[in-house]
Amino acid sequence: MAEPVLPRRKRSARFTDIAAAAHVSTATVNRVLNEHGGVSAETTARVIAAAQRLGVPRVLPDTRHGLTRFDVVLARSTTPYFRRLDFALTRSAQMLDRRILVHRHVVEATDAAQLDELLTRPRHRRDGLVVALHDTPPVRAALRQQIDQGVPVVTLMSRIGDVPGLHYAGIDNLGAGRTAGHFIGRLAARPGRVLRLANTLDYRAHVDRQRGCAEVLAERHPLIDPGVPVPCHDDPDRCQFALRQALADAQRDGLPLIGLYHSGAGSAGIAAELQRLAPAERPVWVGHELSDEHRTLLRLGLLDLVIDQDPDGQIASALHHLLHASGHVEQPASAEPNEFRLFCAENIRGGHYLTD
Repeated sequence: MAEPVLPRRKRSARFTDIAAAAHVSTATVNRVLNEHGGVSAETTARVIAAAQRLGVPRVLPDTRHGLTRFDVVLARSTTPYFRRLDFALTRSAQMLDRRILVHRHVVEATDAAQLDELLTRPRHRRDGLVVALHDTPPVRAALRQQIDQGVPVVTLMSRIGDVPGLHYAGIDNLGAGRTAGHFIGRLAARPGRVLRLANTLDYRAHVDRQRGCAEVLAERHPLIDPGVPVPCHDDPDRCQFALRQALADAQRDGLPLIGLYHSGAGSAGIAAELQRLAPAERPVWVGHELSDEHRTLLRLGLLDLVIDQDPDGQIASALHHLLHASGHVEQPASAEPNEFRLFCAENIRGGHYLTD
C-alpha cells in the first residue's frame, strides 16, 4: 500500500526573498536580522518592513530607540469617575515597557492659559496625547494643531466635535442615555414624570446621555413626561434640592414622579431625599458609574440600575491606539466606542472598586 502524500509545508521567506523585497543584499539582511550592526537606520527599517510583509516567523529586531512619551491631560475633578480613571491609568502605566513613559497632568477646566500650554507646548517630545476635557473652541483648536503636527490624539469619556483624526476611547453616551430611558420606562410602567439631572451641559457626554433618555421615553412611553435636564454640577446639595422640588411639583400637579435619571455625580443628596419616602413612593433611579457609593445604594434598594463606562477599558483602548500609532503594536485599536456595563443589586461583587 502506497504511503500517503503529505502536503508540503509552506516555505517561509528566505534571506534572498527579503533582500529582493527590500532591495538590499542578502548580507545586509543577515546583518539586520541577526543584529550584527553596521547598517543605517533607514535600511534597517526597510529590511524589517519587508520581513514583516513576508511573514517571517521569527522575532524581528526593534528599530525604535529612546523613550516614547505619552501625555494625559485630565480636567480636575473629585468625581468617582475621574478618581477611577486615575487609578486605571496608574495600573495600566505600570504594565508598559520601561521605555514608554506616561506623563499625567491635571488642569482646572477654567484655566485657559494652563490648558493651552499643556496641550500645545509640551516640555518634551510628545508621541501621543490623551485628554478628558470639556468640548470648547480653544480645546478643539489645540487638538487640531497637535494632529496637524502628527501627534495621535485620543479623547476619553466625551467626544470632542469638529476635530478630524481624533480617536474616541469612550462609550456611546447617546446609547447609554437610551438605555436609561428604556429601563425607566419598563420598570416604572405607568404614566408620570421623570427628573433628569446632569453635571453640566458643557460636556457633550451629558448632552448625549440626556438626549438619548428623552428620545426613548418619547418614542416608546408617550405617557411619561421626560422633563428637561437640570444641571447640578455634581453637587449633592443641588441634586437634593432639585429632587425635593420635583417631588413638590408632582404633588401639586397630581402627576407622580416615577423616574429619576442622573448622568453625573452627587448621589448622596439624592439618596438622602429618597430615604424620606416610603419604598412604594420612590421613583425608579438610574445612575452612572459603579462607585463604592453606588454599590451601597444598589444594595439598599435606593438605586435601581448603574450604567458603568469602565474606566479601565477606556484607558486600555486609549493606550492601545497610541501604542499602535507609535509602532509598538501591530494591531490597531477598535474604531468603535467602548462597551458600557450594567449593574443592579443582583450582579455587584463584594468589596470596593478602588481596592478590588
